[in-house]
Amino acid sequence: MLRKGDKAPGFELADQDGERIKLSELLEEGPIILYFYPKDFTSVCTRQACMVRDSHERIEAAGLRVIGINSEKGEKHGRFREHHGLPFRLLVDPRREVARAYEAIGLFGLYTARVSYLIDSDGVVMDSVRADLRLAPHERFIGRALGERDQG
Repeated sequence: MLRKGDKAPGFELADQDGERIKLSELLEEGPIILYFYPKDFTSVCTRQACMVRDSHERIEAAGLRVIGINSEKGEKHGRFREHHGLPFRLLVDPRREVARAYEAIGLFGLYTARVSYLIDSDGVVMDSVRADLRLAPHERFIGRALGERDQG
């Protein structure tokens, strides 16, 4: 997993609607929470997405944006996003190349791991967490991200 102070690897991926976006373009608008997750419409992944959704107003008020990434197809991301009212983009990483660059790969490279990063507008990792089956560490991560932004 990338650590605080590491440079976030650049990427270009399509979102749920097929629109291509680069990390550098995302960061032009300010810092982001970039979270990797294994699969749409599964129990833990759905709970995580809804947890982020429920914190989204506070996240935006703190000057942050959220981007989710996994290897599922854009159409499935679109259905997942619409079904759960997710106000943030979901990016498609079909060969898990970005997940590998961010060290967000599960056992034997068979799935995208549950890893979250806070990346500042200069592309530097400010915080990170990995917890594949538990959401509490990711919830605390969001709290830290909001606290850091509130103090700044």
